[in-house]
Amino acid sequence: MGLRERKKEQTRQLIAETAWRLFADRGFEQVTVAEVARQAQVAVATVFNYFPTKEDLFFFRLEAFGARLVDAISTRTEGEPVLVAFRRHQLESGGLLAQAQAGDRQALERLRTVNRVIAASPALLAREQRALAGTADALAALLAAETDAPAHDLGPQIAANALIGVQRALIDYTRRRVLADEELACLAADVRRLGQRAFALLEHGLGDYATKPSGPTHAPTATRSPRTTAAEGAR
Repeated sequence: MGLRERKKEQTRQLIAETAWRLFADRGFEQVTVAEVARQAQVAVATVFNYFPTKEDLFFFRLEAFGARLVDAISTRTEGEPVLVAFRRHQLESGGLLAQAQAGDRQALERLRTVNRVIAASPALLAREQRALAGTADALAALLAAETDAPAHDLGPQIAANALIGVQRALIDYTRRRVLADEELACLAADVRRLGQRAFALLEHGLGDYATKPSGPTHAPTATRSPRTTAAEGAR
């Protein structure tokens, strides 16, 4: 990376870290792009050059993770199924969960703050879903190219969305635990365990999954998820 590229990356990181600090202190909705620019000592136009929308300031790491995920799938070894590569990348990546489990108190607080800020912002909740959908689309395009799937073949799209569905479910599970303010010492291990079960379900298929039992059944009590509750409460 040349000097010009390094300076641009440093500016990008400065803006993003400044925005993150302000969002963590006051919430996403209460911070303006102008305030981010002022605190980072750059022009508002410079912020928009690096981050076209305010949501980009918050989610650039998630989208970078999605890009790395698709790249890891595309560069997997010959003969390796996509599920194996996806599972390895998803469950063996580091990140805040791994750092928090290792005893990093700052990582734990950042994990709590990230999920609190997202849950309190309908705009961020919506952007999170768009980011995941974008990763699913990129993965589906990759799988279609690898398998020479015809345009009408839904296989790549179904496979990609099933895999991203596991990621989405693990994000939701993690957020529920974090927002409940539970003891999180075992959270990383629980996420890995549940992730392994989820990928095993995909690997073995849904042929006999959730076969309806005989006799009377009791419908579960309807509950409101933290995602819905937070979004509605912020309106």
